[in-house]
Amino acid sequence: MNLEKELTLACGAKLQNRIAKSAMSENMSPRHHGPTKALIHAYQRWADGGSGLLLTGNIMIDRKAIGEPGNVVVEDKTDFESLQQWAKVVEGTGLHLWAQINHPGRQAIGAINKEVVAPSAVMTKVEGMSAFFKQPRALTEAEIFNLIERFGNTAAILKEAGFTGVQIHGAHGYLVSQFLSPLVNQRKDQWGGSLENRARFVLEVYRNIRKKVGDDFPVGIKINSADFQRGGFTDEESMKVVQLLGAEGIDLIEVSGGTYEKPAMIGSSQKKSTQEREAYFLDYIKKVRKLVKTPLMLTGGFRTVATMERAIAEGELDVVGMARPFTLYPDLPNRIFDGTLTHLDIPVPKTGIKSLDTSGFVDVMWHEIHIKRLGEGKKPNPKLSAYSIIGHNLAATIKKLLFGLPIFQRTRNEKKRV
Repeated sequence: MNLEKELTLACGAKLQNRIAKSAMSENMSPRHHGPTKALIHAYQRWADGGSGLLLTGNIMIDRKAIGEPGNVVVEDKTDFESLQQWAKVVEGTGLHLWAQINHPGRQAIGAINKEVVAPSAVMTKVEGMSAFFKQPRALTEAEIFNLIERFGNTAAILKEAGFTGVQIHGAHGYLVSQFLSPLVNQRKDQWGGSLENRARFVLEVYRNIRKKVGDDFPVGIKINSADFQRGGFTDEESMKVVQLLGAEGIDLIEVSGGTYEKPAMIGSSQKKSTQEREAYFLDYIKKVRKLVKTPLMLTGGFRTVATMERAIAEGELDVVGMARPFTLYPDLPNRIFDGTLTHLDIPVPKTGIKSLDTSGFVDVMWHEIHIKRLGEGKKPNPKLSAYSIIGHNLAATIKKLLFGLPIFQRTRNEKKRV
């Protein structure tokens, strides 16, 4: 089976097969933003499932810039022992566990961030949910250099903790993606304008990480094939950035697409014809394959083993990425390899409220609940209704939002000083 073949990366590291669990938002961290036992246990279950590569959900590089209330944050060694325990889930298995590192930029919930920053002062606008976001402030150049340094520092800490690689989140409308988008990045200095200038941030982030982790440590990136917004980052521009990253020697490029404003990465937002075709961004990756030798990973839409096998066999991509299927099939790779699983049946939870269903947030919450179930040692429940999880998530989110407010943070810090 082609999916079982080993893959050697540019840095010399080897993935033992071609199946990867792509990143999902776990949103399971408590108020201090460290890894929990439940989060670690969920990854233990995935580690037992036989993937070549496991990618974590968003790990933020700055406590002052949180994408969601339950994000893990690594800006220093505050939670170093917990990070070590997390990394140990793959110890002795041959599997890779890469930490996805990120900064939300303007795509951050306003209630838990005292200030929101972005390349330019362009606000996030999501139909029916814009009130959750606040007006961002444009970053100064000194702050840009500081963020580049933070990406490198976070990567170095995670390497020391035992993670076997890192992935830069350069997709889905977060900060790196914002710098690439002419719609969001309206700067007039060396960080904006031409594609060369807009790509400067991601290239400097990669170079800083590489300098801090060394040449033999895997560094990958998740990048948008396009933003799917008028005036945004196009597929032609994306291909040029992929070429630039490939020339730098990056180890693995994962292709996805969309932003909060246009969530092309969410299955429920795809047209029925696209869902049936599988592999949402396959046309794009076929073009990229002709431009770079860097290993390519495609995430989004794979539902049959036959399609996965064909994509690898024909050389269209090197790694099959899946995210949501892993919440319902934690042992997915092993079941594919032993022949007991040939088709993935993934429900699309819907409320019937168009603005909620097309935004993708219900879909995200539904799968977050299943990650929590894995962490608690429970079995997946594909029959959970969308409404049954909204109340649970809403209550949990309100609690996290409240304790994430600056006034509560100050109170806790004052208690610590006493």
